[in-house]
Amino acid sequence: MIREADIFNIGHVTKTRGLNGEVEVRFTDDIFDRGEADYLVLIMDGIPVPYFWEEYRFKNDTTAIFKFADLDNETAARHLVGRNVCYPQSAVPESEAGVLSSHKALTGFRVSDENGRFLGIIDEVDDSSANILLRLSTANGSELYLPFHDDFLIAFDLRERTLQMYIPEGLLSLNP
Repeated sequence: MIREADIFNIGHVTKTRGLNGEVEVRFTDDIFDRGEADYLVLIMDGIPVPYFWEEYRFKNDTTAIFKFADLDNETAARHLVGRNVCYPQSAVPESEAGVLSSHKALTGFRVSDENGRFLGIIDEVDDSSANILLRLSTANGSELYLPFHDDFLIAFDLRERTLQMYIPEGLLSLNP
């Protein structure tokens, strides 16, 4: 049985592709490229379910097209659209365990301030410019935007998917 503590989010299924059951997966973390798993885990009605692939090909640097085993028509594939895609922590190569591969890999991390106060979970990382911006979902359902810079980083844990940041005075009041 797969436990949620043993996996982490790396993207989501965006749409079906063709008539033979292929789906497009948009990645927020590039561990799939470097990892060793021969399956992805999709969250189906709150339950982590492994999906073994027969083949895949990259569409671009953030999207791949997958043909999963036992999924051979568009109707079956349609049930996967919108599902979160996770990766097993056990398949992360040992050499990658303490390495943050990219800023996008922060998606899904729990963020706290320098006092340990929970701020939210990172939903999106905008790294399209030199100024990296994190979009968080807070506990009350609102959005919080934080700039990310190495000078603000106090600690991070890839296994626990946590990030502790120094938040400059007044920064939180800039958010709506």
